Amino acid sequence: MSIRFTTKARRGMVAMTVVAGLALGVAGCSGGGDDKKPNASASASKGGGSQPSAQEGQASEPLAELKGPSGLLLQITSAVRDSGGFVTLSGDLKNDGSEVTVIPAALSGNETEILNNGRSLGGATLVDSKGKKRYYVLRDTDGRPLTTTGFSTIKPGDTMDVFLQFPAPPSSTTEVNFQLPLFASAAIQISG
Repeated sequence: MSIRFTTKARRGMVAMTVVAGLALGVAGCSGGGDDKKPNASASASKGGGSQPSAQEGQASEPLAELKGPSGLLLQITSAVRDSGGFVTLSGDLKNDGSEVTVIPAALSGNETEILNNGRSLGGATLVDSKGKKRYYVLRDTDGRPLTTTGFSTIKPGDTMDVFLQFPAPPSSTTEVNFQLPLFASAAIQISG
């Protein structure tokens, strides 16, 4: 009887340890529930002005600054072409207004597949005027846009790091126009 009791006790301890480990893992991976903070892909941080964040490979001056609704300001700090045939834009989305701003749903665009994946910058495009082509934000195999997602609001003065990935135009194309719904468009120089 003591062997049976010991075996059951060991199984119970192992099961309890596994359950506790899984619970800690789920709690660590969750976004915190209803605290209305952005998830890890759209972390917001206090900004001391309209300066771009100091990230490796980014210029000290933004490539473009686009003004949007409700005091939103989008600064594109880098546009890099990689050898895989992609162009990645990086930058900051800042609330220059005095009130909490709800990020407009129109920034996601109007394609059903992108809309089904929540708020994003999926409505952005790059326009190659010389090649007469428009490039849309790439999607993964599940239809999710390859751009910053999962944000809903931004507090006054806060800045959020953003990225967008597009198919690369031909290597002879070094300048494109960046367009995002509700924002002014801007010419962007592609490096790489």
